[in-house]
Amino acid sequence: MNTRATTALIAATTAATLLAACSGGTKAGSDSGSGGSRTLTLASVDQGSVEDVVKAFEKANPGVKVRYTTSGADQYQQQIRTQLSSGTAPDVMSVWPGNGNPGATYVLAEPGYLRDLSDQPWAAKLPDAIKAVAQYEGKTYNAIFGQNGIGAVYNRQAMAKAGLTPPDTWTELLAFCRAAKAKGTPAFALGNQDNWVTQLVLYALVATTVYGDDRDFDKKMQAGQATFADSPWTTALEKYLTMEKTGCFQKNPLGTNYEASQGLVATGKTLGIVQGNWVIALLKQKNPKATFTLKALPATDTPAETIIPAAAGAGYAVNAKAKNEELALKFVNFVMSPEGMNLFAKKQGGLPSLPDTALAADPSLAELSTFVKTDRTVPFMDQLWPNAKVQQTMLSGLQEIFSGQSTPGKLLDEMDADYKAGS
Repeated sequence: MNTRATTALIAATTAATLLAACSGGTKAGSDSGSGGSRTLTLASVDQGSVEDVVKAFEKANPGVKVRYTTSGADQYQQQIRTQLSSGTAPDVMSVWPGNGNPGATYVLAEPGYLRDLSDQPWAAKLPDAIKAVAQYEGKTYNAIFGQNGIGAVYNRQAMAKAGLTPPDTWTELLAFCRAAKAKGTPAFALGNQDNWVTQLVLYALVATTVYGDDRDFDKKMQAGQATFADSPWTTALEKYLTMEKTGCFQKNPLGTNYEASQGLVATGKTLGIVQGNWVIALLKQKNPKATFTLKALPATDTPAETIIPAAAGAGYAVNAKAKNEELALKFVNFVMSPEGMNLFAKKQGGLPSLPDTALAADPSLAELSTFVKTDRTVPFMDQLWPNAKVQQTMLSGLQEIFSGQSTPGKLLDEMDADYKAGS
């Protein structure tokens, strides 16, 4: 691992980070027809929330039009690097913190694709934990507007109908899954057809099984003193598969995509879904009458040991070759304003990255807020890895495990090999 990665690793050990997290589908936004100084181009993964931000930005800037697209994380990550290298990328684009995937800050800033945003008024105000993963070589490239967490998101009406309550321990979780299955409503929807979804249950379990006893695990990995294969990662992966065998998920997760999984929990065909808080906005769209709440996913029988993965979410970066740099900077500064952050937070069910936004946290995030305030969180695991290959190997390998084509041992060995290859 190079010095930059090492520095970021140490700086971000308690820090907010990344995930291939967001939304599915594509949607075209406002279109002014041609380019021009009053038109901004934008590519986003924040489907379901960026729309309101765009409307507010256009209202605050009369005569300005934003031409935007939204897409799922898998599709987006495949496209954005190609667009940047070919000169066809938009003025502003979604970028993840840190170094964990092809659309992450380090990966895109290193070749010079992103404009330095260090001179913008919000850059110096970012909390250290978020600043560490918004920067590359000491310069800020990512306007990270919110913090996210991964947990079990429950449909409260479906839970009441089933007469069940959220489990606090691992034993209770398996009993909950069996009871839910017996009532004909599986506990959790799982959309593993979209490979980025495969990691979420695993991350929720890894947070407690790996980091509950060793908050320095990532430092040991970086120093070559620990591996995936010879660590509690094996325990977490075994628990993931135990959940599958116990019937915690609906039939055929590999045949269910992210959007379809949202439909299952929104309509009460499952009681919940293990996802990031960003899914709450999408669930509310599908069923405005339902209420949803995010709870920690337990991995042991001692509730006090439970830890939630919580991290900086995807933010927005400016193309270093933006056709309209002035508008691009206006947009990211609007995103980082109290109005912009609050719009995103309300729609996504997230927490703003900067203090003093005067936002009352969504009631659905009460437990996440408590875990953040009491330091019972760890970064999304991929953020602290030295390259994007580790995550890609994990995602494809998890799909292969669910299809019976691979094994946990084989997957963790492959992840170790990619990790040791460095950046």
